[in-house]
Amino acid sequence: MSTRLSQRRVVPIMAVLTTFICIIDGAITTVALPSIARQFALTPAALTGVVVVYPVCLGMVIPASAWLVERHGGRRALLLSLAAFTAASGLCGAAPNLTALVAARALQGLAAGLLMPTSQALLFRTFSQAEQVRLSRLMVIPQQIAPALAPLLGGLLVTSLSWRWVFYVNVPFGTAAVLFGAFFLAEHRDHAAGRLDLPGLLLCAAATGTLMYGVCAGPDLGWDRPQVIGALAVGAVLLAAAVRQQLRAPEPVLRLRLFRDRLFRDTNLVSLVGYVPMMGAMFLGPLFIQEARGGSALDSGSTTFTEAFGVLVTMQVVGAVYHRVGPRLIIGTGLLGVAGVMLLFATADADTGLWTFRCYMFLLGLAMGGVFIPTTIASFSTVDRADVAHAATLNTVVRQTGNALAPAVVTSVLVLGASGTRRVHPPLASYQLSYFVLAAVAVAAALFAFTMPDGPARTATPATSRPTGPRAAGPRPRQKAGRPGR
Repeated sequence: MSTRLSQRRVVPIMAVLTTFICIIDGAITTVALPSIARQFALTPAALTGVVVVYPVCLGMVIPASAWLVERHGGRRALLLSLAAFTAASGLCGAAPNLTALVAARALQGLAAGLLMPTSQALLFRTFSQAEQVRLSRLMVIPQQIAPALAPLLGGLLVTSLSWRWVFYVNVPFGTAAVLFGAFFLAEHRDHAAGRLDLPGLLLCAAATGTLMYGVCAGPDLGWDRPQVIGALAVGAVLLAAAVRQQLRAPEPVLRLRLFRDRLFRDTNLVSLVGYVPMMGAMFLGPLFIQEARGGSALDSGSTTFTEAFGVLVTMQVVGAVYHRVGPRLIIGTGLLGVAGVMLLFATADADTGLWTFRCYMFLLGLAMGGVFIPTTIASFSTVDRADVAHAATLNTVVRQTGNALAPAVVTSVLVLGASGTRRVHPPLASYQLSYFVLAAVAVAAALFAFTMPDGPARTATPATSRPTGPRAAGPRPRQKAGRPGR
């Protein structure tokens, strides 16, 4: 292996490549959902099964990601998960039936469960917080190229070829990332891993899978069905047992004690709730264009992509003012902006032009840009270097839970009170109601965001921050958990 390139260049490149293929997969899959539904005779609510099997499996393996990184090193964990994700993408494209597609998506989710927390941990070990703020202004550009290109690419592939190519397209990107990492990425390991908390891992996986099944099946089968109620009840019991195990274990698979830090806890709560309206709107947009307006996959792809340019614009401003105004004001304002755009979407009908919808998506991106990076950077402000991998794992668990809840909330509202053919093709009023619900959730998240203590995040200025990478000499100081200053 050659490591002639500086790891301060290699690590961001690997993080960008990892994020790129994950975003490409999510955005393109959303565009292809109506075509997949038609081929396999699914209702819009049943699409949740195809979408959510991915975050369900992802959530099941995420708890083990921090231990695997410490046990086998960041390089090996990242490269193996990238290779598995790439292979699973090929299997999705070749799936002969719905069962095979769901199984391949499950394998994708298992592989992706290591990708995001591992790449995030490598970044936060290599760069100081002040450097991360500056770096985010550059990294967001290629990261947003993916969601900008994905809907267009997905629309072209679905229209010109078939939905299968939205999965095949991951293969060249994944292969390139694996080869680059194999040649240039050095090993990243701070300390030896402790003993694996196997009971905690099994309880976390069982609780996640059971709860997600209930969330997925609820919109399609009905929330009052015995199997849905049973899954949610059993999942809640398993979750309580998992939490108890994590708090008692000397080396827990999930370091829940990190939530004692108020800033870390609050930023994760904002992410959990705030991701529902943001990701819900991204899920609902293609359905609205293709189902409510009768447009094509290319129509939806060429309409929703403008969101990415809005994020790009806002992120340049966020990087410049982050330390001056603090993440609290930025995040809260961004979520209020998301709520406002949801109200604009709620006014759309069958006669709304595509360019009007594109403008709404651009405004949504402007608002979302004030939420994504600030919540991530602020959440690490008071985390010790030894806890970075575990903090990244918890962040990923929370955000993927929000991602999984988003389509469940949207599809539940879409089929609310509908029956028969109206469940297959919800009326326009159902789409408008969905946007109103998402707006209400965004307002609630914004109000909570304005109460966050962001003192530690604002005081980590370029003059006082210390590197968290391999050259750092000892741990950086932090405030006591649960008592961050304002």
